[in-house]
Amino acid sequence: MWTSVEGEDVNPQRCQIVELPPLQPIVLEHRFHALQCPHCGVSTRAYDGEIVDGCRYGERLCALVALLSGEYRQSHRMVVRLLSELFEIPISVGSVGRLRQQMSEAIEKPVEALHRYVQQQPVVGIDETSLPQGNADGNNSTGKRGWLWVIVTPLVCYFQIALSRSQATAQAILGADFSGIVNSDRYSAYNWLNLQWRQLCWAHLKRDFTKIAERGGVSQTLGQQLLQQQERLFELWHRVRDGTLARPQWIESVAPIRQRVKELLEEGAAYPIGAKEKTPLAKTVRTCQQLLKVEPALWLFVTTAGVEPTNNAAEQAIRPAVLWRRCSYGSQSEAGSLFVGRMMTVVATLRRQNRNVLEYLADACYAKRQGLPAPSLLPLPELHQSS
Repeated sequence: MWTSVEGEDVNPQRCQIVELPPLQPIVLEHRFHALQCPHCGVSTRAYDGEIVDGCRYGERLCALVALLSGEYRQSHRMVVRLLSELFEIPISVGSVGRLRQQMSEAIEKPVEALHRYVQQQPVVGIDETSLPQGNADGNNSTGKRGWLWVIVTPLVCYFQIALSRSQATAQAILGADFSGIVNSDRYSAYNWLNLQWRQLCWAHLKRDFTKIAERGGVSQTLGQQLLQQQERLFELWHRVRDGTLARPQWIESVAPIRQRVKELLEEGAAYPIGAKEKTPLAKTVRTCQQLLKVEPALWLFVTTAGVEPTNNAAEQAIRPAVLWRRCSYGSQSEAGSLFVGRMMTVVATLRRQNRNVLEYLADACYAKRQGLPAPSLLPLPELHQSS
């Protein structure tokens, strides 16, 4: 037997079904009529050079092409296919290339401003990975390997592809007079930096200690003891990060750990080996000797707020480039490398600032076509405060 119920449910169960409407592009057609003079027979057609000679694709479409072939790593032909299947937009492979170039030029100035910005920051992370660049334009005739460099801050990521992994390149990207703190690995291109303002990545150090521990003999014992100190250090660090250990107590607790790590490295460096010896023990000795040379750079994060013990932020930022490299042959020209570096800069920076990438790219393209200043990528003051 059914009984009627009356009243109002202020919290009904909700079930939503999401669907896409048919996606159709907006096509604006311009018609230029021609009329013939009845006296001389000459035909005259209306003409608007800005329309006839301008780009046949709008700003949002240009932004979408750049996003698909940039962040989403689609080839030119895949972009053509996607636009055809999703929007029924006919476009050629050549047009995709031209739209990419237009977008690269549209974001050139904001990316340059961002480069100057990161060179002035008090703390940055830096990393690099290989990214091939071809010689389609004749600018890499010697077949040099391309390298993608990244500089990271909490609200900004700057990417640049260069045909070198040298110290000179690192200086050019960071700025030869860079006066901030750099978080990096032990790669020699960063050896020009003052050790007092450098933080080495402890994730890399843990790998070094693990390799030592896996070699057996005295190396195994040494490596295990180094790993024990590393574990003690990070147990304390997690408490500092979580706010359960005050920094003065943290600094005091780290002092014996630092002393013990240094003693272990000195012990490992003192084992006698031949000048050209290549045994597992020789590898351990040389690793310890190298670490002793940069020992002050292991501990800056202990006393300096805002400095992380690892360079994970830069490594995570560069991860999309590694994935892009795996599913492509890299860039084929200098212009392609510029596009990749600029697009990765824009996308990674806007993501960190919770800004819409497609809207920014469309606005940048519009500004370029109208001769206006491009929208800025620099973080707003309120974002700085919240970070």
